[in-house]
Amino acid sequence: MYVSLGDDISPPTGEKVWRLSRGLQKSPPPWLIDWIPSYNKLLLEFDDEAVSCRAVANCLNGINMRGGELPPARAVVVPVKYDGLDLPEISARTGLSIEEVVRLHSEPTYRVYAVGFTPGFPFMAEVPRKLRLPRRKSPRLKIPALSVAMAGVQTGIYPQATPGGWHLLGRSLKRVYDPFRAEPFLLQAGDSVRFVAAEGEVPAPPQRVELLAKEGEQLFEVLEPGLLTIPVDEGRFGLGRYGLARSGPLDRYSFTVANRLLGNDGGAVALEVNLLGPELRVLRDTALAVAGYGPTISGGNEARVYHLTAGETLRFKGVGDGARTYIAIPGGFAVARFMGSSSPDLTGGIGRQLREGDILRSAKNVGKLLQREWRMPPLRRINGRVRLRIYPGPQASEEAIAALTENVFTVGNADRMGLRLQGGKVPGGEITSEGIPIGAVQVPSAGDPILLLSDRGTIGGYRKPAVLHPADLWRAGQLKSGDEIEFVLSGEGKSPMCFYEL
Repeated sequence: MYVSLGDDISPPTGEKVWRLSRGLQKSPPPWLIDWIPSYNKLLLEFDDEAVSCRAVANCLNGINMRGGELPPARAVVVPVKYDGLDLPEISARTGLSIEEVVRLHSEPTYRVYAVGFTPGFPFMAEVPRKLRLPRRKSPRLKIPALSVAMAGVQTGIYPQATPGGWHLLGRSLKRVYDPFRAEPFLLQAGDSVRFVAAEGEVPAPPQRVELLAKEGEQLFEVLEPGLLTIPVDEGRFGLGRYGLARSGPLDRYSFTVANRLLGNDGGAVALEVNLLGPELRVLRDTALAVAGYGPTISGGNEARVYHLTAGETLRFKGVGDGARTYIAIPGGFAVARFMGSSSPDLTGGIGRQLREGDILRSAKNVGKLLQREWRMPPLRRINGRVRLRIYPGPQASEEAIAALTENVFTVGNADRMGLRLQGGKVPGGEITSEGIPIGAVQVPSAGDPILLLSDRGTIGGYRKPAVLHPADLWRAGQLKSGDEIEFVLSGEGKSPMCFYEL
């Protein structure tokens, strides 16, 4: 549900959003999965089998009437080394000298309206009118960590190296996110910020938070890590307001099958294997379940249990129809938790992929073999293409839906954040930054859609004409570069999205 509390960017509207968010934080309803505040909206994710849109609206009305308490606003000074890649272009497009650009950007006191996109990214306003430029037509694949940037009325700081479509002015000399601090996030909604031009060394990114357990019964030694092998549990819920990725398995269906074959509960940690499987030396006898469409042991798509003996080496062969396979053991792998989850946030420096020499340990000796094999459903390939169902999204238009459903798209760059698609152009463009649901089809101004997955940025400012059918998210999680996609408009019931004005 998108909850609108105004149509402007202003302190009064921002305060309404902050109060509603604080009210939810103080007493989260049992059906609430996550919520993401932005400038003038709140994106809520909830269990629609437990509650209706009308009941959610009634609950929000009650919270709004009571009003959430706000923490005291803080005044924060951020030193900036103004050496950004885009300064010459900004100067040329605005007709201002570089010195004037720096002076104008560092002149106002900015208000923090939301934290999101990636962990700790502050969305601030308002940039002086003379400096305002639209976002880049196509986002960069990688922006340097701690880049200070602007787009339209907004300015912000990229805490980590990530994709992004804003214009780069310089780099912050102060970390806005550090998972090792008692308070990881430097800024929060309601704070005021002044930028000050300064010289000095830009801080290095924080070290990664190590999650692999150092204690417990040893099970495997990693001889070869594979392309990207990571431990995952169900994911990190209820923390979208900080910009933390949901993470967890990209293909939740295969993850669940692997665990259920061994009788594990839903929270057991499994390994997600991407494209190229690892090579593991078995250190003690164990059962092991493999499910998915990526690297295989026996060949082809598989979901079955193997019994391994100490001294064996576990190797994977080719790849099935998709990109990912899940490895489960009885009771799950031993992995520490950070802010409620054992899954990594690779962008946020939480957890990491496996490396040669890692020792994998079992969490506990529970679970029992329930079934030896499971028949995996097809990825729904038609003439070699994967068919995905979509619903109209928050910025749907007839033209955009037609472009999505009448063209065939090829997956270009693909990672856990999303799939950049190539094919016909789709009407897109800028909007006021707002929360992004997993499965959104986002379209920047250049017209090339991006299908956003579990590690997507939580807030963004491009149009979202469509959102993936929730039952097809696991299929999208199996796509890889070069795959072809057909989108079809779902005719199965109502859209999973609803909208409410408060």
